[in-house]
Amino acid sequence: MSGALLPRELRAGLDRELARYPARDLAEAAARLSERYRAGAGGVHLRGETDVAAYAAVRMPATYAATAAALHRAAVPGFLPRRHLDVGGGTGAAIWAAAGAWPSIKEVTVVERDPHAIDLGRRLARASPALRGTTWRRASAGPGLDRPAADLVTMAYALGELPPEQRPAALRWLAADAAMVVIVEPGTPAGYATIAAAREVLAAHGLSIVAPCPHDGPCPIRQGEDWCHFSVRLPRSALHRRVKAGTLGFEDERFSYVAATTMRWPRAGARVLRHPGRRKGMVSLRVCTDEESVRDVTVSRRQGELYRLARDTGWGDAWPRTGEEGDEPP
Repeated sequence: MSGALLPRELRAGLDRELARYPARDLAEAAARLSERYRAGAGGVHLRGETDVAAYAAVRMPATYAATAAALHRAAVPGFLPRRHLDVGGGTGAAIWAAAGAWPSIKEVTVVERDPHAIDLGRRLARASPALRGTTWRRASAGPGLDRPAADLVTMAYALGELPPEQRPAALRWLAADAAMVVIVEPGTPAGYATIAAAREVLAAHGLSIVAPCPHDGPCPIRQGEDWCHFSVRLPRSALHRRVKAGTLGFEDERFSYVAATTMRWPRAGARVLRHPGRRKGMVSLRVCTDEESVRDVTVSRRQGELYRLARDTGWGDAWPRTGEEGDEPP
């Protein structure tokens, strides 16, 4: 996905809610949040209504865009979830993304520990016929918390906030009785390390990896040399630009993710791991294959339909297994 525009109801709701705060207060709160995140401060980062509003202004659109991209790539034929559980849901970005991906969803539950985030998320969700009936639970996620049955379970930008020793148990709790689990984290080396560890836990729990990996084997990317991540471009509103002191009308959100299922649903023959290189009459792709390897693939104009497919293929897209040539080790 090259772009991700917020749903109209969500854009209008954010504009309405954020208009209650002076832009300078939001900008100062956003700067404080950024500083605390950069410092790696543990615990709760959101401290009151203004912090939550600043988070919604600068991070909710990016979280929505990344989650929507991950869910779009995880969608498989025949999977029509009716119940969605979002854990560590903040102001609800992931439930908006899931509602857009699967109109079949009828029951939604968000588990979130911050009461101000819940209040804002609930007000925003009321604007959507699909989400106004969402159940919001104030709690910290974990094995000690009873959880509703759910076909789809998501956790976006929240697993990495848990202490590492708590994550395996939390993941097994998330996967209990779920048909699909989708975890999204920042597209940084640390974020990918969290996703790679989560992938191992989910696979050991008996789930099959459906995206982005085209296989269930070990990750072929050499640790310390590279990391698996993707990118989505999202437009910035005028308020977003003021709060972030930005001048560009867009930003690129990099993210890592894993989607795992209880069934062996169809998955890509390969996945494009970088922006394709395009030269006259030639497209170069780096792909992760279903043979558990990373390959460099070159497609030339003389390959006809495959070349036309390559021209329209982007970073993170699926790629067929056949028609590869010019392979080189990563």
